[in-house]
Amino acid sequence: MKAAVFRNPHQPLTIEQVDISNPKSREVLIRTAAVGICHSDLHYIDGYYATPVPTVLGHEAAGIVEKVGSEVDYVQPGDHVITCLSVFCGYCEFCITGRPFSCVNPKTARPDNEPPRLSQNGEIIHQFYDLSSFAEQMLIHEHALVKVRKDMPLDRAALIGCAVTTGVGAVVNTADIEIGATVAVIGCGGVGLSAINGAAIAGAGRIIAIDIVDSKLETARQFGATDTINSTVLDPVETVRELTSGGVEYSFEALGTKRTSEQAFEMLRQSGVATIVGMVPEGQMIEIEAAELTNDKRLQGSNMGSNRFRVDMPRYVDFYLRGQLKLDDMISKRIALENINEAFKDMKQGELVRSVIVFDPE
Repeated sequence: MKAAVFRNPHQPLTIEQVDISNPKSREVLIRTAAVGICHSDLHYIDGYYATPVPTVLGHEAAGIVEKVGSEVDYVQPGDHVITCLSVFCGYCEFCITGRPFSCVNPKTARPDNEPPRLSQNGEIIHQFYDLSSFAEQMLIHEHALVKVRKDMPLDRAALIGCAVTTGVGAVVNTADIEIGATVAVIGCGGVGLSAINGAAIAGAGRIIAIDIVDSKLETARQFGATDTINSTVLDPVETVRELTSGGVEYSFEALGTKRTSEQAFEMLRQSGVATIVGMVPEGQMIEIEAAELTNDKRLQGSNMGSNRFRVDMPRYVDFYLRGQLKLDDMISKRIALENINEAFKDMKQGELVRSVIVFDPE
């Protein structure tokens, strides 16, 4: 199959032929239909996070089942599916206490003494987040996918695999906001827009979107923002405090930088909760004023929107088909796999919301 291979940080991905194995007992072979270009992938390309190489990146995908292993009964060939990096085992401490998003994934990857799922000329190609979606096919554990309705467009379904689940989930699962709550979202890319959309669906009373690109702020209004702040023009912390008489009840950081994470905490009112959704580079420290903790302010993380994806994702599909989840406006470009490096260049420029790789139909 054709895949985009990541060999070294700060180097472009290369389009190569990669061998993919047949599914074992609990594995599923998927023909990739669409995969989103996510900022998390860029973190690895830019060297902010480490992963074994060579590898095939990509994790925000949807496709059609081609083959299933002998013990798989959840899906069958022809089913439409969304993949999720929150692969769960079903029996570890996290799974059985209702936190499958924190699963330590025992026995969902192939053992080292078995042939790898991906290879090239007999050498291993590492699998990224148990998925490796920048490829024409994916071979994954059955607990890394969810079956969805066939009337759901697969290019938009792919966005649910990460951006939507992460952003909406941070609002409704991790933070569990109340109806009428005041909310601020820093960063209006795919995850941030999803958080804004999720806050609107959940009934937030005021939703303040913060970014440095006016076109993204305009899109944020379409997703449910009631107010917008261009942080190159106005100080976001002071402006949020002025708009809300002291600060918001909930803030969400969806960029992954040290300073915006600190700002998310600084713009809280008393008893407010700041949720860091973006991936702050490894090794960086977030500094907050400790005395503010005595005002019952909290700073917390969110792992993939604290999802239970086999429950959450079909609901998000229904929200989209009812017109509540605004995925159409999230896709800025549809591209071929061969244009993947240009898509990452576009992402660095910060103008686009989401590029989606769409593979040729069968």
